[in-house]
Amino acid sequence: MSHRIKIIGLGDEGAAGLPPQYAKWIRESEVLVGGERQLACFPDYPGERITLQGGLADTTARLRSESRSVVVLASGDPLFYGIGGYLAGKLPVEIYPAVSSLQLAFARIGESWQDAYLASVHGRSLQGLAQRLDGKDKAALLTDDTNTPGVIARYLLSYGMSEYRAFVAENLGGPNERTGWYSLEELQDASFSPLNVVILRKMSEAPHWSLGIPDEEFAQRKPDKGLITKREVRILSLAGLNLRPDSMVWDIGTCTGSVAIEAARMAREGRVFAVEKNEADLANAMDNARKFRTDITFLHSKAPEGLDAFPDPDAVFIGGSGGELRELLQVVCSRLRPQGSIVLNAATIENLHEAVQAFGSNGYETSILLSQLARSKPILGMNRFEGLNPVYIITARRAETTSKKEGTFQE
Repeated sequence: MSHRIKIIGLGDEGAAGLPPQYAKWIRESEVLVGGERQLACFPDYPGERITLQGGLADTTARLRSESRSVVVLASGDPLFYGIGGYLAGKLPVEIYPAVSSLQLAFARIGESWQDAYLASVHGRSLQGLAQRLDGKDKAALLTDDTNTPGVIARYLLSYGMSEYRAFVAENLGGPNERTGWYSLEELQDASFSPLNVVILRKMSEAPHWSLGIPDEEFAQRKPDKGLITKREVRILSLAGLNLRPDSMVWDIGTCTGSVAIEAARMAREGRVFAVEKNEADLANAMDNARKFRTDITFLHSKAPEGLDAFPDPDAVFIGGSGGELRELLQVVCSRLRPQGSIVLNAATIENLHEAVQAFGSNGYETSILLSQLARSKPILGMNRFEGLNPVYIITARRAETTSKKEGTFQE
């Protein structure tokens, strides 16, 4: 290919909204590529038409060997969740954007949008959206026929996020444009054109939790409370996980879900998967996740059963093993991604010994922190300290080879 492919963005008004130069490039091209809706804007186009359907790999390979002049049509700004970003990394292209739908939507409400959280649920799951949106003053979402404004409203309300009001903008820039503000309750059962975007605006204060949520905030098993990773130990364990904003996290033996919930609030762009064998504890964990606005994938299982359904993790927390510690660590060590971390909490010397041996046999190095903490407790107008159970916090990472440590050459 000796020439550059032109990628041209279209607004809802279609061909009528194109600058004259863009329209000229389309008329003079020999191949026109786009989705059905974009191609329908040019019914009299005389050249070859290629309809984009499904994956783009085959079309990209075809365009790479194309010697004729090609124009690719896109919606709005091709570089905003569009085809432009994909093709730009694989073909020589020139990109000519139209005004994006979100630009128009924010223009309709007269607000700046450089400080908004922007996301697309077009062709994507809503999974994890709760923790990504929580606390944001302003957000905007691209929708689709599945994730409609009503579906989004019901999802947010299931996490108690009623502080948001929604602006829905349909068919922006076209003759059937319609816009309006709605409460999430009003939005649940409303119907809209498939071509719409949603702006969320926080209208009232929402609950806020910083790192180290107090233990008493979590629903716990009754009458035998205490099956929770205590706040102080939880913070130390989370530090060992070395989480990034997009980390993939496993929490094995989640119980109340306290570690999984805090991890989800730290790794908001990632995903968290939690496993629990006790059905009552799992129900508490799910209630807690909704309370703290974290969308976690829960599994009722006795690990390592069921772990094969999860994507490979960047970080794994093990709060309980159900007696199969060596087998569990074998699976976890084999699945952990490069540079990942495993944190295991052990309450007994026997489990500490078994864990260190198992990590070593799998090529992992360990560091161990013995947590012996006490909390103040009022007594007769004074304070004394009441000790928490000692916990061994074991952090494991894959051992570096000698050649890597010494910086020697490897083929």
